Amino acid sequence: MTKSVLIIDDEPKITAALMIRLESMGYTVYHAINGLAGVEAAALHEPDAIILDIRLPDIDGYETCTRIRRFNRLADTPIIFLSANVQDEAIVQASNAGGSMFISKPYEASSIQRAIEDLTEGRRTAA
Repeated sequence: MTKSVLIIDDEPKITAALMIRLESMGYTVYHAINGLAGVEAAALHEPDAIILDIRLPDIDGYETCTRIRRFNRLADTPIIFLSANVQDEAIVQASNAGGSMFISKPYEASSIQRAIEDLTEGRRTAA
């Protein structure tokens, strides 16, 4: 079964580049441009992993993560925070909200790929 990734980010250039990279690696990629749409997309698609920015135009990434974690079926879905805010407080807050990992922008595409692979290893198998 093909793994899927949901990207919740409002920056078109970052999102487009990341989508192209992940699709070229065989992932099915979904995208949401704000937190509320991201929560809905997560519930609808139940992705294998979520990449989430902190600064979003409606609710922030922390609140988005908290809301996604309220769905029992998404409780163990890896959520990778991807943000330019690398202050210790942001990293701690991301973890407290339910984030699985924090990667700073600018990022290396290989680090995103490795994070997804490491965090989804064995999570879902073909039915």
